[in-house]
Amino acid sequence: MSEKDSTKIHHLLWMLNELASPYGDCDQKLAAYFLQALFCKATDSGRRCYKTLISVAEKSHSFDSVRKLILKFQEVSPWTTFGHVASNGALLEALEGEPKLHIIDISNTLCTQWPTLLEALATRNDETPSLKLTVVVTTSIAKSVMKEIAPRMEKFARLMGVPFEFKVVTGLHRLSELTKEGLGVQEDEAVAINCIRALGRVDVEERRAVIQMFQSLRPKVVTIVDEEADFSNSRDDFVKCFEECLRFYTIYFDMLDESFPPTSNEKLMLERECSRSIVRVLTCDDEIEYDHKGDSERRERGTQWTQRLRELGFSPVGYSDDVVDDVKALLKRYRGGWSLVLPGEDDHSGIYLAWKEEPVVWASVWKP
Repeated sequence: MSEKDSTKIHHLLWMLNELASPYGDCDQKLAAYFLQALFCKATDSGRRCYKTLISVAEKSHSFDSVRKLILKFQEVSPWTTFGHVASNGALLEALEGEPKLHIIDISNTLCTQWPTLLEALATRNDETPSLKLTVVVTTSIAKSVMKEIAPRMEKFARLMGVPFEFKVVTGLHRLSELTKEGLGVQEDEAVAINCIRALGRVDVEERRAVIQMFQSLRPKVVTIVDEEADFSNSRDDFVKCFEECLRFYTIYFDMLDESFPPTSNEKLMLERECSRSIVRVLTCDDEIEYDHKGDSERRERGTQWTQRLRELGFSPVGYSDDVVDDVKALLKRYRGGWSLVLPGEDDHSGIYLAWKEEPVVWASVWKP
């Protein structure tokens, strides 16, 4: 493919087509989705294919379907709940004793992280603080369901007895456009920034600017969770990018296959979400803007984020024993195969969720 040999390309696509099926076993599904991406690459149709896949997904997404998908995924796998538990623990410790909290949530978790944090705030020994939650929507699919989420969050906060304000920020072309004024940050608020699977969607060239924007908000703490893959350094080398993409999604599909029943609709929805990402990573130039949908899909490993954050003046904060114990207790609720990878004694640059000893999700805590 990288050599633009049309004869070899046609032969490869024909062979893959014989093996591929989106309804087969793991290898057949991977063959189907990578075949789709390779065909788009060969025919220079990646942009059109990706826009079509996004459009179809948006039309089929409703609040109920998204909610059911997220809750089912959280029930069978710690892929997302790992980051929730680690980040919530770090946020509660960093904000302890503060009367006015302002959490800026830059993530794609659709607020599923926050009910447990609200419960924890309601049961604090000291006076219950007020919480302002500002959700920065980074994808159009998330935007379509936020109207349903807002009243539910407000109702739950009232039930918990936590003074609560909820704000949604949409319409951004770039995360670096966020400002203190636009986020409504007040001088008397203890600010925290929570980023879950969001920074990898920022254009690589914009990432320093986004971290500098974080600094300008003077947060007490920044929590960052992302998937452990490098689609950034290999972006100019198709073969390396393909190999890393195949490595990551082979692990992910294996996890889905062992976590869900064979005929699960939720599993199929998650696999189709992967198919969009594979097309985006392998066939679309970063310079192309997809109606500002803000999904660069250039993920980076924890070590790469650590280097960038350190260079820009952030210091890592180690997780406390209590938070680590909470994460370990979480993993015990799931089937075998999951483990927690802790850093070395003097290394505070994060912890990893591992599937069959392969690190798959990185979680970390930072202070400016």
